[in-house]
Amino acid sequence: MANAEFPEICAEQFEVDVRVDLKRALRWHAARRTVAAGVNWLHPRPAFSSMQAVDNEVLGKVVEWLGGDKPCWLATVIATWGSSPRPIGSLLACDQAGHIVGSLSGGCVEDDLLEKLIAGELAQSQPQFFQYGVTAEETERLGLPCGGHLDIVVEPLQTGQIEHFRRIVAALSERRCIQRVVDLKNGSAQLAAAKRHQPLTFDQANEVLTQTFGPRHHLFIIGAGMVSTYLAELALMLDYAVTVCDPREQLLADFPVAGVTKIADMPDDAVRAHANDPSSAIVALTHDPRIDDMGLMEALTTQAFYVGAMGSSRTSASRRKRLAALDLSEDEIARLHAPIGLPIGSKTPPEIAIAVIAEITAVRQQRERDSRKHLDSITAVA
Repeated sequence: MANAEFPEICAEQFEVDVRVDLKRALRWHAARRTVAAGVNWLHPRPAFSSMQAVDNEVLGKVVEWLGGDKPCWLATVIATWGSSPRPIGSLLACDQAGHIVGSLSGGCVEDDLLEKLIAGELAQSQPQFFQYGVTAEETERLGLPCGGHLDIVVEPLQTGQIEHFRRIVAALSERRCIQRVVDLKNGSAQLAAAKRHQPLTFDQANEVLTQTFGPRHHLFIIGAGMVSTYLAELALMLDYAVTVCDPREQLLADFPVAGVTKIADMPDDAVRAHANDPSSAIVALTHDPRIDDMGLMEALTTQAFYVGAMGSSRTSASRRKRLAALDLSEDEIARLHAPIGLPIGSKTPPEIAIAVIAEITAVRQQRERDSRKHLDSITAVA
């Protein structure tokens, strides 16, 4: 006999209740379509969240769901043609209740996946492929940009796979790159260490997906002065993790920007411990060679994708001579961006900060383009 407070519920009624909840989730999600792509519906982020930051959140949520004994689905954009609101490699995860984290298109494709979930069309064991924007009618219905077309793969995830995703999240928390290779014919997945972030590849003939996950981009600032204040604010807007290092403890304590990590160590030690990876950019902004040079000596030997120092052309020439006297090689010194920033005639601290973040962005984007070209050339030879 059923307890009066906890009556028995038939399986049919349970399924109806679940579908009602999913439909509510779908309506709620559809109402938020106007929010920019990249927003995490569970934990809203700035509209311009970086791909790495969104990936970290999606993978973290997958671990949370699987750890709570909740199966879920992981969707990945594997190909795009024409205009696409999200790049190849973009991730989205959803659970059985219709909760979504990540983004594939900015709204409409996400809605379609929820509808498939409600209808029971998402597989429980084998990966599935879906194409969007194949016809002009579908492109218009989904609100994709003109000519937009994207292919996605959806992997059903079970609680037994949690250690696989914990390893990915652990690598990212330690600022290490990790590569995931998925055989989509049978759903098996392997992990391997990676030296740097690489673009996603999909072997269509063998249905093998290879994706590298890397840490969030990181800006390491030496010096807690006025330019650093504006630069930190801009970097946070671009979804960088920001660290400010200054051994002058009072100056560091007064640094006004929230959301940054403050380190009062000597800059060489701090650079070595916190910024020696390919996703970090390091800038020296104190105008004090005793502090800046100490940090640069270490920074120029790291894996950081960008190293820059503030100062005039004359100051920069003197700095290069000092670094050479400290036994840095010509190749290492050649990595230094000094005078720092794009030459836009900047004079004020905000203008200098704009020039610096613009140059960092240009270097990062060029590196990613070069990586894609290199990968394409290897694929063509193969």
